[in-house]
Amino acid sequence: LFFTFSHLLIQLMKTSTIWTIVNSTGDGPPKTAKQLEKEAKKLAKLEKFKQKKEKQKDSPAQTKDKVEVKSRECGSDVGNIWIIDLAPGDKKDTSCPMPDSYSPQYVEAAWYSWWEKEGFFTPEYGERNISEQNPKGKFVMVIPPPNVTGSLHLGHALTNAVEDAITRWHRMKGRTVLWNPGCDHAGIATQVVVERKLWREEQKTRHDIGRDKFIEKVWEWRREKGDRIYLQLRKLGSSLDWSRACFTMDPKLTRAVIEAFVRLHEEGYIYRSNRLVNWSCTLKSAISDIEVDKIELPGRTLLSIPSYEEKIEFGVLVSFAYKVEGSDEEIIVATTRVETMLGDTAVAVHPGDTRYKHLHGKFVIHPFCDRKLPIVCDEFVDREFGTGAVKITPAHDPNDYEVGYGKFSGMKRFLARKAVLEALKEKGFYRDTTNNPMVVPICSRSKDVMRPSAMEVVRNGELRIIPEHHKKTWFHWMEKYKRLVRISPAWWGHRIPAYFVTINDSSIQRAMMETDNEYWVSGRTKEEALEKASKKFGVPASKIILKQDDDVLDTWFSSGLFPFSIFGWPEETKDLKAFYPGTLLETGHDILFFWVARMVFFGQTLLKKLPFREVYLHPIVRDAHGRKMSKSLGNVIDPMDVITGISLEDLHKQLIGSNLDPKEIEKAKEGQKQDYPNGIPECGTDALRFALCAYILQGRDINLDILRVQGYRFFCNKLWNATRFKVLESSKALEVLDSYLRDHSYFDGYTPSQADSTVFEACGGSGGGKIFCSEDQVYQHLKRWHRHISSFGKNVRLIGNETALDLWMLSRISAAVEQCNNGFETYDFSVATTACYSYWLYDLCDVYLDT
Repeated sequence: LFFTFSHLLIQLMKTSTIWTIVNSTGDGPPKTAKQLEKEAKKLAKLEKFKQKKEKQKDSPAQTKDKVEVKSRECGSDVGNIWIIDLAPGDKKDTSCPMPDSYSPQYVEAAWYSWWEKEGFFTPEYGERNISEQNPKGKFVMVIPPPNVTGSLHLGHALTNAVEDAITRWHRMKGRTVLWNPGCDHAGIATQVVVERKLWREEQKTRHDIGRDKFIEKVWEWRREKGDRIYLQLRKLGSSLDWSRACFTMDPKLTRAVIEAFVRLHEEGYIYRSNRLVNWSCTLKSAISDIEVDKIELPGRTLLSIPSYEEKIEFGVLVSFAYKVEGSDEEIIVATTRVETMLGDTAVAVHPGDTRYKHLHGKFVIHPFCDRKLPIVCDEFVDREFGTGAVKITPAHDPNDYEVGYGKFSGMKRFLARKAVLEALKEKGFYRDTTNNPMVVPICSRSKDVMRPSAMEVVRNGELRIIPEHHKKTWFHWMEKYKRLVRISPAWWGHRIPAYFVTINDSSIQRAMMETDNEYWVSGRTKEEALEKASKKFGVPASKIILKQDDDVLDTWFSSGLFPFSIFGWPEETKDLKAFYPGTLLETGHDILFFWVARMVFFGQTLLKKLPFREVYLHPIVRDAHGRKMSKSLGNVIDPMDVITGISLEDLHKQLIGSNLDPKEIEKAKEGQKQDYPNGIPECGTDALRFALCAYILQGRDINLDILRVQGYRFFCNKLWNATRFKVLESSKALEVLDSYLRDHSYFDGYTPSQADSTVFEACGGSGGGKIFCSEDQVYQHLKRWHRHISSFGKNVRLIGNETALDLWMLSRISAAVEQCNNGFETYDFSVATTACYSYWLYDLCDVYLDT
């Protein structure tokens, strides 16, 4: 609760300390009758004030307006609106009167810009030399760079709540701390946003304007919108070192990408090859596995697919017949995608299947052309699935394309599905359609249906994965998937620094296809690539033609380099020496392989060091019903809406402005109406962050209920009221102290003591004189004492006047501190939040303040 405690802690410390000193003055010289009479009058005044407050408590509550952060020097109540006038970076003055009730906007205003201006978030704060070793240690962590296209969602809020709490805890330990921000260029996502904008404004596609002009458009959009995500991170209170913020398309990081690619290509880690990929027909691009959602269907299901007016049927198995050449026999095959039969090249059966033994080596005839398809044997065929005969569609043979001519040419795939089915029925080859439970891969970006597409360091403990049950996933991915690098035929991103070599020399064999890895060279520049090609093939550069690959590397490549590219690698910079390797990587468990594994691979391969020692994987945020957050369900929550509050009507408006299919908007509205009938209440940043950390139980996903977040907003209100109560009482304490100092030089009589030193520091030291000047009274004797004590040193001697209750309170806060430290050390954040909550609510408020 950094905003709330920043506002309240100093005031509470001042008040508690003043009361301690007031109680301790009983050991000094006895008070005169006049002093006692004056004190009695003050006590009567205070009692009258309390009675007035009790009356107000019984009367109907008045609605307080929200804070408006603009005019006035300190902050004052003008028509029930608390207003503040501070230039960005000015420190907030907390000595002014506190508003009657807790307002998140009032409390959180102005702090962040002051923190940032003072340089609190930089590792150099306090004139530290980052090259020198700090005896208390060092902590380095990089942010999982959010996409430049978007706004924050609750997953980002959880990430930043956890990472900021960890970061501030390490700072409080006195360590040299760097939490490095950055933003990902989000190749496909950004390209889609700009393409839609281009079409909306100019009715043109990227192909209409060409690659170079389209890239210019993307950079324009980036300059206009790209800082939005950083503003939201500031709103969340994330204590990032903004002086080191990086964008994955910055020149520094682009150089690192090129260097990494060339080195890995030279060493054989990267090569050119044909592979099955996840292909989005809508985006016209390959996408990574992490961007594919697996949708389970129980049977026949109609799904809405982008660019199709009618819903498309899935979850069925279509059977049709192939006639055996030279006979009246037929083989019935079953498929979930009947349109792919246009590219069939064979029919496979199990060699042990007695139904088809007499057909081994024979051919079937394609229904729509004269192509003969061999009947082949393969033990991988499941005899129990369908008819036991499987159509083979590798789509690698150039002859496959001949069936594209004619009535099916140029059709969209699902329109072709319908047309092929009708044609099979016309020719008498259709046999049946049956329910078939299946998993449909859906592109998480376009909602289109997809086309199929360092273990040892964890075992030996060099790299620790927390919670440990995620190690099983790590080993599974590492054993199953060997290829990390993927490309994307998009335009926005890091263009692959590889060149296809064509040689104008008849004595040297030319490459038959561009997939031949031997005819590709890489280079940091085209000139370097040309020199490599000349040397490799032994011909003059004048006889070589180079063509650079049009594709770009997917964003996982550049983000995999993030832990060291941000520090200037491959140069041996001061930052690289000081901050690599890092300490911790904190992220969601859903990208363990897709991002974390790449960072480990690149770090070990290119720098011969692990990029971090520990990986903490936080859970996934779901809605209160345990459902995955989905725009179509209407349960996606913008953390900014939780912080400031939003009406149900405005939630509905957000759906209209989204990329959601119009058919899904009404369904989403119903979901919002069910979950947020009165909208989302204003909770504030502190309550949201505290709730997210309190929710974390290792190994479980988070089913977030907004009402629980609101409950922690009420907890913040409890903090506010308890502090305000002590501050109001402190006015009596100031009067008693001022009266005492009228007849005495110091709080222990006539000799400076620890009491003077403690009050002096609690009141802000030499700059704390404002506390002795209220709106209607100036404490002259306290002001005189303050000026005098400012010239004293810090000699301390203990008073020893603590009561049994004071000692109990100290023991409770000591226990809370120990529990918090244990929670942070073990990444068990619910332990830390419970310790804070229980200490303040049950120990401090219910016992200590009420006794």
